[in-house]
Amino acid sequence: MFHLVKNALSHLQVRSIQQTMARQSHQKHTPDFFDKYGYAVLASEATFCIAIWTYIATQIRIEWNLSSVGRVTPKKWRDQ
Repeated sequence: MFHLVKNALSHLQVRSIQQTMARQSHQKHTPDFFDKYGYAVLASEATFCIAIWTYIATQIRIEWNLSSVGRVTPKKWRDQ
């Protein structure tokens, strides 16, 4: 008898879950903040990040990958 009651409750739970899912699938999805502005916010953040890094890279006078060949001259050995 316990097995019969357990199966009946299980069946009712499955059916209620299925009904809930069916109801939710028929409801219209209302757009939230990210649906409205998500890509615009992402694009503006990426643009801001690229602009800041470009400014930093051009203003702090980093010499990018320059070879030291021809700039460094060897020192003469001292006599001891």
